[in-house]
Amino acid sequence: MTADNETEIKEAFQRAQKGHNNKAKLVASLNSRYNKLEDKTLFHEEFVHYLKYAMIIYKREPTVENVIEFVVRFATSFQSPPKTEEEEEEEEEEEEEDDAEDDHPFLSFIFNFLLESHKASSHAVRFRVCQLINKLLGSMAENAQIDDDLFDRIHQAMLVRVTDKFPNVRIQAALAMTRLQQPKDADCPTINAYLLILENDTNAEVRRAVLSCIAMSPRTLPKVLKRTRDVKENVRKLAYQVLADKVHIKALTIAQRVSLLQQGLRDTSEAVREMVCSRVLPSWLLRVDGNIIELLHRLDVENCAQTALDTLKAIFKGQLTEELLQNRVQLDNRKLIPVDSLSCENVLYWRALCEFIKAKGDEGDEMLEQVLPDAATYANFLYGYLKAVPLLSEEQRADFNQLELVMTKEFISQQLIHLIGCLDTNEEGGRKRVFAVLQEMLALPHTPSSLVSLLTEKLLTLIPDDHRRIQTVAEIISDVREPIMTASQPVDENMSRRQQVQLAEVKVRIMEAKETLEECIAAQDFSRAAEFKDSITELENSRNQIIQKVAESNEPADKEIRSEKNDPETLLRCLTMCAELLKQMSFKTRIGPTISALMSSLILPSIANAHPAVRNMAVVCLGTCTLHSKELAKTHMVLLLQIAQLDEVKIRISALRAIIDLLLLFGFQLLSETAATQTALHSLSPDRQEEDAPVTEEKADAPEDTAQSILVMLSEFLDSEVSDLRTETAEGLAKLMYTGRISSAKMFSRLVLLWYNPVTEDDTRLRHCLGVFFQLYARESRVHQEVVEEGFLPTVRTLMNAPATSPLAEVDINNVVELLVELTRPSGLIKPSTNTEEVCVHDYLAVRMCGEMLKDPTAPEVRLYAKTLSNLELSRDETVKKDLQTLLQQLVQEVKDRVCLRALEKMVHQLVDSKEQAELLSPSALQPLDVNADEAATDDPSKSAKRAKRSQRKVCTAKGRKPSRRTESSEESDGENVPESVPLLRSSRRAKTAALEKTKLDLNTLINQEANVS
Repeated sequence: MTADNETEIKEAFQRAQKGHNNKAKLVASLNSRYNKLEDKTLFHEEFVHYLKYAMIIYKREPTVENVIEFVVRFATSFQSPPKTEEEEEEEEEEEEEDDAEDDHPFLSFIFNFLLESHKASSHAVRFRVCQLINKLLGSMAENAQIDDDLFDRIHQAMLVRVTDKFPNVRIQAALAMTRLQQPKDADCPTINAYLLILENDTNAEVRRAVLSCIAMSPRTLPKVLKRTRDVKENVRKLAYQVLADKVHIKALTIAQRVSLLQQGLRDTSEAVREMVCSRVLPSWLLRVDGNIIELLHRLDVENCAQTALDTLKAIFKGQLTEELLQNRVQLDNRKLIPVDSLSCENVLYWRALCEFIKAKGDEGDEMLEQVLPDAATYANFLYGYLKAVPLLSEEQRADFNQLELVMTKEFISQQLIHLIGCLDTNEEGGRKRVFAVLQEMLALPHTPSSLVSLLTEKLLTLIPDDHRRIQTVAEIISDVREPIMTASQPVDENMSRRQQVQLAEVKVRIMEAKETLEECIAAQDFSRAAEFKDSITELENSRNQIIQKVAESNEPADKEIRSEKNDPETLLRCLTMCAELLKQMSFKTRIGPTISALMSSLILPSIANAHPAVRNMAVVCLGTCTLHSKELAKTHMVLLLQIAQLDEVKIRISALRAIIDLLLLFGFQLLSETAATQTALHSLSPDRQEEDAPVTEEKADAPEDTAQSILVMLSEFLDSEVSDLRTETAEGLAKLMYTGRISSAKMFSRLVLLWYNPVTEDDTRLRHCLGVFFQLYARESRVHQEVVEEGFLPTVRTLMNAPATSPLAEVDINNVVELLVELTRPSGLIKPSTNTEEVCVHDYLAVRMCGEMLKDPTAPEVRLYAKTLSNLELSRDETVKKDLQTLLQQLVQEVKDRVCLRALEKMVHQLVDSKEQAELLSPSALQPLDVNADEAATDDPSKSAKRAKRSQRKVCTAKGRKPSRRTESSEESDGENVPESVPLLRSSRRAKTAALEKTKLDLNTLINQEANVS
């Protein structure tokens, strides 16, 4: 090759580094030069020679990226332009006769060079090789073809690189395989590799890269769905984006659709929620032609009403006011949905629309009048629909079709009752009509039990006064349990017989008097005739009275009486109303005579009922009632404790909830004599009548103490095989500890072990509850961190001593220790202590671990403790440092393990030079992290990464603040070709310019230096 030609290649590479240069002209010029050459070998070698300068740079320098882009453009410029469909058909016919032409020599040469270099020891070279292959394959036309052997070689090389130890290399390798995957092949190696990465790769950016390029198929869809529950916000966000763009709503099952919406709309990240609202829902609506009712049909609204409401609310937020009114359900001239047209979907949409407009406040009042009638009209409509809901017998319930129809009507009824909250009840007539309808429906025996609680709730919202509420509900309960009934009395035959005799005697006397009257008239004795006429009139009146009495006695008499009903359905209905009343009552409202009467006549007798549902509701009522009276709580606490240990699981959980609520409100010593004396002493202060001192951990040698007995019971429940009982207990203990009612290191240790126990792996609620509790509890105050610190060693001992058959033997102790260290980190407190003389919690922890290591220097946990010491945030107190230094020097003399010795010696060195380190670290804390420091420092990436993390930790100690995980992960991956994450705060233009000047890299210096040497 001539010197002139060498200069042109070198010049092309030099000019390609400049971003403003036209790369198309460079490519065309070099391409023209290449085509004129007969021997291409020297050109190939020279081209690769200059390419190597860019490939040894790991950092994403603009100049290097420009060179990479130029190389890709030049290599793919030799491909023929995209062909039309007709040209492709002609080419296929020609290929049937002749073999297809091979790839262009230069393109094949570049690929061969890259594939030979992918196993290089330098991670920079491996990264650039994968990046170039990714860009080369991505720049080819859609209908481009490559040789089968080359395809297989690229495939095999990238399958190796997706397991590289550097995340950036794995990202580029995964992206490079995008066009190599075959979704229809059940055993496609690329798909297998992608699925493995999604499940197991620890780097979030690698998982994001795979999500962005994986092809959707029945096999890959479940794995993508699983990434919507990823621990990283960016991965979850991208998973929802991929599902919105690539997956049709019909490809998802109803359960999957509901799950996606339920998790996405309630995600802790605002970005994820926004992605669901702005991408997923519009995508699904587009697939159903914008018909929201049709979208609801694709969901199971009867079993996931709340998720459907959240979905509708999210849709409404993205619509204008005019669109809301245009898309309203089909209402008639009364502003009601006709009864024949009511369905689960349109009534739920109606409710969601009204509630959304109602939430706008005064702004939405005028709109609400257009979609909802006045209160009286709606009350009559509701009354008519509820009266039509049938009550099935046991035989009819066996018919699934009838049962399904009734359940649908009950669901519609529930939504219609919810709409009462949107009515304007300020007008007296409308409010009275609504009140009368609700009252009557509660009193009717055929009203479904599933509606009783909701009807009671809406009824109570119409009554502002608690005393009126109690009186109203008590009257309804009385009417339901003791309805007025008419009783008929049997006919008394003896009385009837006597009346018949009297009637006969009167008739005879009347006949005799009439005969005598006729004789007197005949004898013309008119005065006597007048007397007999008066007596006949009296006798006839007597006869009529007797006839009336006989008629009345022959008809059975009906009497109105009240008979008490004790069937399970009636009792459950009454207890449900009572429970709703007690929930709505204010804590300031004390237990009066009416509630006391309900307690004695309804609640307490129902606790012994044979029907489990009745017993459960009675326990709920009893627990709620005791919250309003401390004396009542003292009286029935023992009963609740017995129920929590002896009854069915559901009833035990209800009793346990009641116990936890009582302990949260009144304290642990509710029943003990100590608590009684303390209450008497504190009774002088009215502000403290309802407060008790927090219970500290008590000694195990006092089993008679009530507080200790309750703790023992709760501790036993944590070991229960019933997951619901175990979860409820853990949640209750977390509440008690967070509010300060318990301060127990042992109990905290139990909760940590329960959280890590593999047995609870499927218990999502338990894991989520404890995960949130640990963070909130430890960050709340230094006192809580001391509790965590006290539980550190017992937790580690339990895990170290766990037998091989125990599930705890599978727990990663390092992970547990890291958690406890993070929870006790002083910089993690919400309100750090202002007392500089106060000893740091990590200081105590360091002394404890040193003491534990001195007990047995040969124990296996010594290495764990030695490693943990370097992760602690130690205070600057000189006394503490001297004590720790003395302990560490003793350990250095006694510990024989080399790994431990190195860690301990390093710790001693840190303590000695801590002042100098603080001075060095404090200015450096303001400098940005160098994401490529590991390459310049050492060839060993694992050591450099450890050093980088350790330096970050020192900076945090000096500054009192933890680094964000986003900053840490940026050292390993840049996420090229992956959708962007949440943007950070933007720096000023001057700062950006200065930073860019510092990071500029010029390959010309390296190229010229090498040329001079040669």
